[in-house]
Amino acid sequence: MTAPSDLTHVAPQAQRFLVLFDFDETIINESSDDAVLYALPGQQLPDWLKNSYREGHYNEHMQRVLAYMAEQGVSKNSIHSAVENIPPTPGLVNLLQYLQSHQQDFELAVVSDANMYFIETWLERAGVRHLFRKIFTNPASFDASGQLVLLPFHSHSCSRCPDNMCKQVILREYLAGRQKERGGAPFQRVFYIGDGANDICPSLALGPRDTAFPRRDFPMHRLLVEMQQSQAAKFKANVVPWASGGDIVDCLKKVMEER
Repeated sequence: MTAPSDLTHVAPQAQRFLVLFDFDETIINESSDDAVLYALPGQQLPDWLKNSYREGHYNEHMQRVLAYMAEQGVSKNSIHSAVENIPPTPGLVNLLQYLQSHQQDFELAVVSDANMYFIETWLERAGVRHLFRKIFTNPASFDASGQLVLLPFHSHSCSRCPDNMCKQVILREYLAGRQKERGGAPFQRVFYIGDGANDICPSLALGPRDTAFPRRDFPMHRLLVEMQQSQAAKFKANVVPWASGGDIVDCLKKVMEER
């Protein structure tokens, strides 16, 4: 497995809660893959490239997109600026400020099917990179020719997820590894904040004390509603839809009051 980005975390090891964030349309208010297309001369892809996408193989598609952008002369600086200029989701800054003020209680990580270059560029620009203990995402870096080269994060056997990333595998491995590092102490609660269909799989691994935060009226929310109505799958976690980071802060404050 590709080693995730890891910076030394300033908070102690005793945080009680783990908060996992998706990136596209969860931390930022649009898809980073779409936002970088503004750096193209025509600001859109040719039809032949759009139509090359195959279901479950999005990572391969983005590899072709980034190669095309390099062929069109899109520079590293242009991509960097396009990523930095993506707006945060409503209330996201307030949510991160709240979590920063309670670093002794919350450990943060990103689990995203975007890529390391986009995520670290945005988080550093926003001044919040230091808040996240880990970033699990697809590796990406510029080669000598100036092309941003994207790779898959890992391989897995989950039939629900795209071939390059199963977020449930990541979540389960991270929880097991952190429990061992913490001397056998698990997190008291896990909070998962997302928006997309690929955020359902990790949410299925959450327990009854945990909470899934689907962005209201986005695919994750709609799919969870369908699951709850059909009762086809036993979903154990609490579900709290959010439209703003303030909705999540309100929920976390109630949890903190339960000390």
